[in-house]
Parts: sequence; C-alpha cells; structure tokens
Amino acid sequence: MIEKGIIIEISVVIPTYNRYAFLKRAILSVLSQTYPPKEIIVVDDGSQDETSEIKKDFPQIKYIYQKNSGVSSARNLGIKQAKSDWIAFLDSDDEWRVDKLAKQVEFHKNNFDILMSYTDELWTRDEKEVKVPKKFQKYGGDIFEKSLGYCNIAPSSVLVHKKIFINIGSFDEGLEVCEDYDLWLRISLKNKIGLVDEKLIVKYAGHDDQLSFKHWGMDRFRVVALEKILKSKDLSLIALKKELVLKELIKKYTLLLKGAIKYDRISDIKKYEIKLKELENELN
Repeated sequence: MIEKGIIIEISVVIPTYNRYAFLKRAILSVLSQTYPPKEIIVVDDGSQDETSEIKKDFPQIKYIYQKNSGVSSARNLGIKQAKSDWIAFLDSDDEWRVDKLAKQVEFHKNNFDILMSYTDELWTRDEKEVKVPKKFQKYGGDIFEKSLGYCNIAPSSVLVHKKIFINIGSFDEGLEVCEDYDLWLRISLKNKIGLVDEKLIVKYAGHDDQLSFKHWGMDRFRVVALEKILKSKDLSLIALKKELVLKELIKKYTLLLKGAIKYDRISDIKKYEIKLKELENELN
C-alpha cells in the first residue's frame, strides 16, 4: 500500500537491441507525456547498430550499455538503476499515447492499495489498426485465473511500484521469451492488478526481430512459468489456485504432445507423456 496523496515519481525503463529508429519514436512518446516522468533509462542490450547515438539525440536520458544478455536482464538492470519508486516499462518498438502516464497516476491516487496497473493497447500494421484477438481481453482486480492461458499484459502498458519486485522478484533471466507472462503470474498470484481500460499504448507488428516470431511452441516457455508457480510456497496455501495451475498445465502439455506427434519428435513425445501422467496423478 502507498500513502494517500503522495507524489508519484516515475522512472521509465526502455530495453532495446538494434532498434535505433524505433527507439527514437518510443522516447519521443515519453517526452510528450502530459505527466512527465522523473527519468528515462535506456538499457542497450549489446546493440551493433547506431543505437549508442541515442544519447546524442536525447542528452537528457540515462543511457546504459550492457553486453547482450536478453530483454529480462536489460529490464532488471533498468529497475536497479531507477531512482523512482514507480517503474514504467516501454518496449523500444512501441509508443505511448500522450496521457498514458497521467491516466495511470490518476488511477493509483484513487486506488492507493494497488501497486501495479496496466492499460489496454492498440495494434497496428502498415499504418492500419489491427483487431486484437478476444483471447487478449483485459481484466482488472484478481486476474490470476484470467492470466493463465496467455500473456494479456503488454510490458509497455505497465506501471508498477518497486515494492512488488522486493516481494515477488523481477524478470526471470533464464526465460528467452514469456518472461513477462511469468512475472505477471507471480505478481497476480498474491496481488490485485489495476486496469485503466483505455488504449493508451500502440504496438507495431510486422518487423522481423519481434521475439514472439523467433520461437516455435510458445507454450514450451509458459509451462516453465506455470511449473514455477506450482512449486511456489505461496501456492500451497491456496488450493483453488493450485488446481487451476494443474489444469492449465495439463491443457498446455496436451497441446505440446499433439505438436510433438505431428512432427514426429520422439524424445518430446515421451517427455510430454510422462509429464501429463504426473500432472493428472497430482490433480486427482
């Protein structure tokens, strides 16, 4: 819980890798905010293009370079370097509407017991709005069950207090993708999450280096996150949520097994069959 009436200062953390042109657009959207943040931190995850020039284009930002270690490592470094109690994330290929931070600050001032919020999003491709699939519908409050199937929260939409990271931990640097799905699940297990139900971020689709396009079978990474939740000491106190996780794991391993059979991946077939038996036994 935060103190009612406290001034909310925000550090914006932007991880980036070889996205100089996109990064400029993202930073401009932050500088255009009607509620300006205290600082903008760009963490360059080992870019080999002209990304380092960004510190000349925007001398007011804090630019940090690290060797290529992945987006989770970059975000975590930004969190550690942040001077503010509140962190807003922005992926370098996304941008914010001008009142994005203002709307979330207003929400938290009216809901001072909630330490994380997110917003709806607009998707665009070739300068045309793309319809967001129904499975990515947004919810507020106790959203743990609603978050099990897919990652419904875009990192660029999140505003979160540092207390969350102290209590829950930060992004899992061992996950190449679905690191956001993993963290939001861990947070929503014990915390309510606020929703500002407006399209306050713009996500651009179609460029080749999007992480979600680089990996087949995203459920391979989601099951890792779910199994972490299953082993959590917190979950042992919440029987209903444990049952929900077990059922979701069975669903995802069933899909992975079908894929393994389809593509004749023998070792995966055996592995998934064993996992399914173990989960079904634990559920029953």
